[in-house]
Amino acid sequence: MRPITEQDIRDSFVNCSKGEAKRMSVPRDLAERSWADLDFLGWRDPGAPDRSCLVTERDGRLVGVALRFPSSQRGFLHRSMCSLCLTTHPGGGVSLMTARKAGAAGREGNSVGLYMCTDLACSLYVRGKKVPESGSRFEESLTLEEQIARTTANLSAFVDKLYA
Repeated sequence: MRPITEQDIRDSFVNCSKGEAKRMSVPRDLAERSWADLDFLGWRDPGAPDRSCLVTERDGRLVGVALRFPSSQRGFLHRSMCSLCLTTHPGGGVSLMTARKAGAAGREGNSVGLYMCTDLACSLYVRGKKVPESGSRFEESLTLEEQIARTTANLSAFVDKLYA
């Protein structure tokens, strides 16, 4: 992913109002991010425990998505798999993230959802730069580039549903 600014992030949201985007917490460490290791930028809102955001590129432009997820934690023995990067996590390491659809459908309350790593560090898990706590990644026959392509394709399919 290419480096982006706070204003790029705020301007990119497709499923919330401009006012909501303006009030949203954004990461303060954008200048220190290892952008080459990211397929998308994802973060949890420290002021709202049930809210996360992600920004990705779609058709050459940035698309920001405001996400919600349940704050309840599952038991530590329960394992779930992220639908983006296929990393398994115990307990609350994977959550059903829901996003309002873009446009009129979102204003009417329609949403889409996907099970994702709660910390939204999928890019780092795929590249082996972050190891899930007591979770794992399956040993795959795919190359790293193919795993990255699958992760970005899974994310693109989710983002496409925001417009459907």
